[in-house]
Amino acid sequence: MAGPLPSQLLPDGATCDAAGRLSVAGCDLVELAGRFGTPLIVYDEDHLRERCREASAVFGDGAVVYAAKAFLCRAMARLVAEEGLHLDVATGGELHVALTAGFPPERLVLHGNNKSFDELRAAVDAGVGRIVVDSFDELDLLDALAAERGCRPAVLLRVTPGVEAHTHVYLATGRDDSKFGFTVSTGAAAEAVARARAADSVELVGIHAHIGSQVFRLDSFRRAVAVVAGFANPLGLAELSVGGGLGVAYVTGEEAPTISAWGESVLEAAAEAGVTARLSVEPGRAIVASAAIALYTVGTVKVLPGIRTYVATDGGMSDNPRPVLYGSGYEAFLPRAATAERPRAVSVVGKHCESGDVLVADGWVPEDLAVGDILGIPVAGAYGYSMASNYNKVPRPAVVFVRNGDARPVIRRETFEDLLRLDL
Repeated sequence: MAGPLPSQLLPDGATCDAAGRLSVAGCDLVELAGRFGTPLIVYDEDHLRERCREASAVFGDGAVVYAAKAFLCRAMARLVAEEGLHLDVATGGELHVALTAGFPPERLVLHGNNKSFDELRAAVDAGVGRIVVDSFDELDLLDALAAERGCRPAVLLRVTPGVEAHTHVYLATGRDDSKFGFTVSTGAAAEAVARARAADSVELVGIHAHIGSQVFRLDSFRRAVAVVAGFANPLGLAELSVGGGLGVAYVTGEEAPTISAWGESVLEAAAEAGVTARLSVEPGRAIVASAAIALYTVGTVKVLPGIRTYVATDGGMSDNPRPVLYGSGYEAFLPRAATAERPRAVSVVGKHCESGDVLVADGWVPEDLAVGDILGIPVAGAYGYSMASNYNKVPRPAVVFVRNGDARPVIRRETFEDLLRLDL
């Protein structure tokens, strides 16, 4: 049995009336579901802006690069631009969305472990501010691009510091055994620095490192800063990015550091390590995750006596594959009774033809949950929509931003006709 949904898992603008009915930023969630349909992802816009401002306040202007992979659409890119952050794009597609949104190209950082020649050309032609180089093959491509375009883009080299991030193996990127970056321990990082410094095709301005995602332990970040500083400081380069990866709480009992606490720890570690380069960071999940609630309609309640109760929704692994990929935990609740006790044990599942199509493996809901109810899953703002698919030809959900009692659609719901757009 579980108590009411912990309020700290809800967006900043969440409030409940006397009956426990939940609103976010003055918008009733059950009414939003009726108006826009489900599945629906609802973002608290002021929550997003406040996290952007918190990051800027601790790290300083120009030092915060929002990691677009967590959630990106044109409205989000414009919000990030308005809040003065830079933007990290990892593919040509993310670059296209950012540029189409009017994001200042000089504040874009191009990432990716396998950038194509076309992606690098598009980035250079657009005038992106920085390219983070991930391999020797990419340096070859930049040599060829310089010969074609006569360009010399500013680059950072991504190094792998060999730090254990204490996260899911799929989310760990700073270990020696990684597809990302130049490994410090093997000498590859030093070789990459020597080559970039000698090249006429790039201007080496800094070093980049990222140890992983959904990291709760601040000592992991501190160790990463110390290791990277030991490599980067003697180089005398102007910039050092320590990436992102700060975790967030998804379920009852989890606690995560605030952005401010993370920033203070990172800055303190940098000072202790003698870092004089301009420091930058790349938060994504920490800005968007807890800003959103995913809403679904309950279509089936299947009771298997002595075994389990399945609550099936109109979404699932197509709009949030994290539980399938990582075994990620979430809470479930009823927005019509957000403050109610949740004594009923259930597994919240989707509508897909997979036994593994699970949203909340071990959830708790009010006893009176029934078919037709709107079910909410909080902390749904990161790596849900951005990793969504059309498995079983299920259309992707709509996304709305809510603020001051107004709901603004930012991504429309896909239609069946949309599913045919690529068919020949």
